[in-house]
Amino acid sequence: MLKIAIGTQNKAKVEAIKKGFREHYEHVSFECLKTESNVSEQPFSDQETIEGALNRAKNVLRMTEADIGIGLEGGVTESLYGMFLCNWGGLVDRNGNEIIAGGARISLPAEIGRGLRQGGELGPLMDEFTQRTGIRQSEGAVGIFTNGIVTRDAMFLHVVQLLIGQLKYRENQS
Repeated sequence: MLKIAIGTQNKAKVEAIKKGFREHYEHVSFECLKTESNVSEQPFSDQETIEGALNRAKNVLRMTEADIGIGLEGGVTESLYGMFLCNWGGLVDRNGNEIIAGGARISLPAEIGRGLRQGGELGPLMDEFTQRTGIRQSEGAVGIFTNGIVTRDAMFLHVVQLLIGQLKYRENQS
């Protein structure tokens, strides 16, 4: 039985991880724990978002007896074309091997970018923007700004599949 420790309790991220692993491993169990990313509440670059994902994976692995720790982190990154969503995943095994994968990006409306540059965090900004609560636990900013065509769990599922694909590649090389 492959034991997976998930470094979050965020519903969208947890569902993405469970779905991804169940598609590729017959016997798998999960433990979900709230862990620290050890980066800003709002990661503001690819580098910081990657660090957050890896830190979550390492931290949750230390807290459990799992074989693998996984962390997913959403952030934003500035470009010449405006502010973009970015999302990264980190997978760490008991031998200290690390796997990193990134996912889709979309540009954010100028008003959201302004709020982020002024120190806001995307989750609360999205709740205010949509006049709803818990956007980050459901469709996420990506779901809002793609009209529901791509949701947060689907976006993170892609990252998880990239992690699993690299893991399976390494397993086949052994």
